[in-house]
Amino acid sequence: MKQLDKAYLDQLEIVKQEIQSSPELEKYLADEEDEDYQALQEKFEKKITEIYELVAAENPLQLFELEKVLLDPEYEGLFLPRLLGYAVLRGEINEEIKYVRPQERFKEILLAIVDSYYFDIIKQRTGQAIQIGFALSSDIWITNLIEEIENKKVGQFLMTQKLQRYRDITHRRSGYERFQRQFKTTNFQTTLFPSNPTEMTILFGGLRKFLEYRIETKADHSSYTEELLKVLENDELRGSDQYLHLLGLVANFIDLSDGDRSRLANALNKLRSSDPTFGERYFLFLNRLLKSKLVLEPSCDQRMANLLDHSVSDDLTNYYDTMNVVSSKGFVHTDALEAVRQLYGQYDGLSTVNDCLRHSILSQLIAVLGNLTAAEYADYFELNKTFVAYMDIFEFQQFNQVLKEHSVTYVRKLLKKYTDKRGKDYQDIKKFVIPTFQDLGFMREKEVLELFKTRRKKKAATT
Repeated sequence: MKQLDKAYLDQLEIVKQEIQSSPELEKYLADEEDEDYQALQEKFEKKITEIYELVAAENPLQLFELEKVLLDPEYEGLFLPRLLGYAVLRGEINEEIKYVRPQERFKEILLAIVDSYYFDIIKQRTGQAIQIGFALSSDIWITNLIEEIENKKVGQFLMTQKLQRYRDITHRRSGYERFQRQFKTTNFQTTLFPSNPTEMTILFGGLRKFLEYRIETKADHSSYTEELLKVLENDELRGSDQYLHLLGLVANFIDLSDGDRSRLANALNKLRSSDPTFGERYFLFLNRLLKSKLVLEPSCDQRMANLLDHSVSDDLTNYYDTMNVVSSKGFVHTDALEAVRQLYGQYDGLSTVNDCLRHSILSQLIAVLGNLTAAEYADYFELNKTFVAYMDIFEFQQFNQVLKEHSVTYVRKLLKKYTDKRGKDYQDIKKFVIPTFQDLGFMREKEVLELFKTRRKKKAATT
């Protein structure tokens, strides 16, 4: 957590003064009509949102302090429903769709809403957030929270937000995912950084979620690079799976200055030399990462390779030397194919190293295929030669199956564009796909012919 920069505080103070002197607030306080408060929201919440989004993008570690400022009653309850939603979604959940630990931030903001002069209006915009927050929390936690509230009417209202249907995990999951979608395009992620093993256990889930969000959205990391490096240089934290996960995310995805990269390289190679299980554990992490929603591009391999001490001969050196050939020459190059073949032959086919290698190559093939337009179908014909080469190297059915699925998707895209069966494009595609899909084992003759059959539209029933 960081203090809020004065520039942001000054902007918030200006908005607060504008709220206090606004005719909209004066009118609401005189008449207490809901539409007058809505006019206040429409005029000022956009201004608050702009400041919030600026801090979230530039200095996300300052969001907690920003939210603390917005709890000031002189902001007249504006933005509190959003803060409540953010607090609900920041919490780490487990397989049971329950919070791993109590969410005190959710409690803090909810109590601020309860104490607000505008509670009766604000509650109309917080129902779903409270319901999901309660669904993810324990019964004891909810009971203790409600017992802190002196106003019995408010306590009764909160009890009604504890919905029976969310006791069922299926409804709880669907409700949580539905609520998440409302904030899909909103940046509200922030985090705290651990300084000892106990804090690492408590804070890791939130820190991982924060980093993965920033990586996925290609956000700037410079405002918290120092905090990350301090965690990775902390000998007390070294060795845990949580530490390795953070190290792996930073090493693969975050660009650093020369000095900071040297610090990260020292931390990585120190652990690599002192922990004989590091290589095995790292490839287990990488394997999960390759199958996650995060996209590992060749640049990720290059970042990791640049950190390694290549004078040490081990599985990491072998793997990243190979991936360096693939990324520098391109996966279609004969040198890249030979490097992959050599590495793959050193390990058992089901080894974690080989699984990572297959997934890395597969993701690159899929990325190129996914970016081909229908007009570039000749490039697809050429790409199939590379498919065959890697299928021969790996001899792995799941690898072939994924290539098949993406190839079929692309061919269907072609057939939507080229509908003239007498046309040259359609005939070229048909002549290539029918024998090739059979040769690759993607489809039997009957199945591939079915792709090219025109579906007749059913005639409308006549009366």
